[in-house]
Amino acid sequence: MRLTGLGVSHGVGIGRALVLKRGSRALRFRVPTALVARELERLETARARSREQIQQIKSRIAGSAGAQHAYLFDAQLLMLDDEMLIGRAAEIIRAERLDAESALQRALDQISALFDQAEDGYLRERKGDVGDVVGRLCMNLRASGDPAELFATLEGPLVLVADEITPSVIAQLDWQRLAALVTDAGSWTYHTAILARSIHVPAVAGLHTASTIISPGALVAVDGGTGEVLVDPDEDTLRQVRARQRRRRAYEQSLDEYRALPAVTRDGLSIRLEANVEALDDAGRARVSGAEGIGLFRSEFLLAGAGQAALTEEAQYTAYRRLVEACTPGRVTIRTFDVSEPQLRLEHAGLEGPRAPLGLRGIRLSLALDEIFQAQLRALLRAAAHGPLRIMFPFVSGLEEMRAARAAVARAAGALRGRGELAPDVPVGMMIEVPSAALTADLLAEEADFFSIGTNDLIQYSLAVDRTDDRVSRLYEPLHPAILRLVRLVARAGIRKHIPVAVCGEMASDPVLLTLLVGLGLAEFSMAPTAIPLAKQVLRGLNAADARRTAAQALRARTPEEVSAALTELLAPQRI
Repeated sequence: MRLTGLGVSHGVGIGRALVLKRGSRALRFRVPTALVARELERLETARARSREQIQQIKSRIAGSAGAQHAYLFDAQLLMLDDEMLIGRAAEIIRAERLDAESALQRALDQISALFDQAEDGYLRERKGDVGDVVGRLCMNLRASGDPAELFATLEGPLVLVADEITPSVIAQLDWQRLAALVTDAGSWTYHTAILARSIHVPAVAGLHTASTIISPGALVAVDGGTGEVLVDPDEDTLRQVRARQRRRRAYEQSLDEYRALPAVTRDGLSIRLEANVEALDDAGRARVSGAEGIGLFRSEFLLAGAGQAALTEEAQYTAYRRLVEACTPGRVTIRTFDVSEPQLRLEHAGLEGPRAPLGLRGIRLSLALDEIFQAQLRALLRAAAHGPLRIMFPFVSGLEEMRAARAAVARAAGALRGRGELAPDVPVGMMIEVPSAALTADLLAEEADFFSIGTNDLIQYSLAVDRTDDRVSRLYEPLHPAILRLVRLVARAGIRKHIPVAVCGEMASDPVLLTLLVGLGLAEFSMAPTAIPLAKQVLRGLNAADARRTAAQALRARTPEEVSAALTELLAPQRI
């Protein structure tokens, strides 16, 4: 079977499918032979727990509504002993080595097909009763073990196939065992795609039904460049894919020579290249890739799998100090939490109302939750004593928020000094990712020590395009004239106010768009570590004066197509 989606992280990966359905919280996979007995035991434990629960329900119904209404649950108890259900599921576990949840679903599908063929309408309706029992069994199976722990012992390499997967889930996985990622939803700027590029895992998004039609344990080959996904390919096709995989690896190795070279254009313009990272261990990967520092550390990833425990001042201080010491002498820019309230799981916060993407998030949420914000700021200031560190605030929309954020830093510093601890002066900057911030960059530059343009959100909010909705994602256009003008506006504000301006969004990772950004006057970029060698190759073949002329032409363009034509002419000699 051949599927085609959107390639969002280059590379070729081959492995066995691990299927994750986020909506139903069901993880489907093929288990090693040694763990078949464990799955059979989980199935039996779930059956015993389900029988106890159904008996309790039956007794409660009989006591309140009468015994005549409890007969339905007698049928469900019988189903728990029916060989067509539990017996068939156990047989599938032994024969096909599927996990217990997947085996139950397979058995349910087979039973449902039999019910659908029945001529009696009453019998056809009983399919729902079987589904109810299977749902209860699966609920009790989930209670018997964390899926993240269950697949830790699976045979790799694995291709994770999901309807939708959050970055926090990926952050908890053993990346070394992931051959590729495949998702029904998503786009190039989806956070999961960004993370896949960061950890150098091939990924294809926007496949719509992959998590439904790809069976757990199926052999899957993924090309993150072309967007092609092959399921159970024949031997000849598999040989071709492996050859493609070798060519891709050879190409990546050819870029190794650029890792240690400076990022400088042909006519001598020095460019600063830093890395976007999510995990503390990424600091070493960034350094090996040739990054001069960390331009964006997404601190919210500290919460993945740790929850409330990660919010304490001491836990954060330990993490930030480790990151700073790993990067010294390079600087580290840490963004404060860019999350929504539900992601923090703060039931005690008392903050009610809608929680839309344009609602209470980023700096707005931090300012509303002062206790948590102060703990993070104190941890950051303490970590700054161990190396160069900058604090950056996300989702700032106006001057008042930036002033309030700076005041919060001052209060955190005062609290540390009151405890007799060092509170060094730390550069404080902000993300430019909403149009109001870009349009008032000259005002914000009076309060910020630096800017970093988050092009992903800036494009999304400027063009009113949900980048995760594939019905409109084609309208997400980095080369839109409005985006170029906003970027130039911010760059000029930084020059006039003498503060650094960087780009940390995905535009910086695209070698073609990188040349345009240089032409617009930008000289600092932060990107996925894996993108840095190619960026250096492109920059070392670029004449900055030519880039400036092309940018001037692009700013006069009326459509993205005209901008693209100008870039094609600039880059033709380099054949990027």
